[in-house]
Amino acid sequence: MRYVMTKRVLAAAAICAFTVAFSGCKKAAPGSEGQPATKYTQIDPATAATVSGTIHFAGKMPAPVQIDMAQDPACNLGSTNFSEQYVGKNGNLQNVFIYVKDGLGNKMYPAPSTPVVIDQKGCRYTPHVVGAMVGQPVRFTNSDPTMHNIHMIPTVSGNQTVDISQAPMGAPDMRVFAHPELMMPVRCNNHPWMQAFINVAANPFFAVSDENGHFEIKGVPPGTYTIVAVHEVLGEQTATVTVSAKQAAAQDFSFAAK
Repeated sequence: MRYVMTKRVLAAAAICAFTVAFSGCKKAAPGSEGQPATKYTQIDPATAATVSGTIHFAGKMPAPVQIDMAQDPACNLGSTNFSEQYVGKNGNLQNVFIYVKDGLGNKMYPAPSTPVVIDQKGCRYTPHVVGAMVGQPVRFTNSDPTMHNIHMIPTVSGNQTVDISQAPMGAPDMRVFAHPELMMPVRCNNHPWMQAFINVAANPFFAVSDENGHFEIKGVPPGTYTIVAVHEVLGEQTATVTVSAKQAAAQDFSFAAK
């Protein structure tokens, strides 16, 4: 009888092993047994507030510099390219990343499944500055008729280095970052003037200033927060903002050329 039972156990194990190989029986992830599921906080539209403002530039903004793209004829098929460190209208600054740094306590929010898209078009990365949440996919596309390169060297341990080529109008590439990081540079080894910046946030409360320097962070729960504005060259500005339920709070920032 023991021999018969042993054969049955071995047969069942073999069947499960075979099924695992073909996506049937699922093994639990190591260490996942008994671990509680993450409890996420959902944004409450009945109390959600908004923080908005304008990013000002003190003094005269440096003029954009035209980029020589003659090394690749395919890059000259579109519009003229200019440097993007200082851009904006009416003395206001575009491409500033604004986010809630402190004040949420131990609240954790689910990452959006919709990817943030960075396209390579006209031999430039578009947009120049993006924000994504930890765990949210970042999707790279190539709309150009030339080969591009996506090269990222994160400074935060645990965020993976990326250095890949992307064929002309080739298949997209998707990346996810595990830890918060500010102004992570993205460069193209084939076209050294191409540069973008990815900001990875721990929560969904962030924005990037538009061409008029305006930003808006929606869905913020009532409370007092440290808000930080970050520019790729000019550094950081910090402010404290208190919002009540359904309130629209204003907070401007001002940067000056170094």
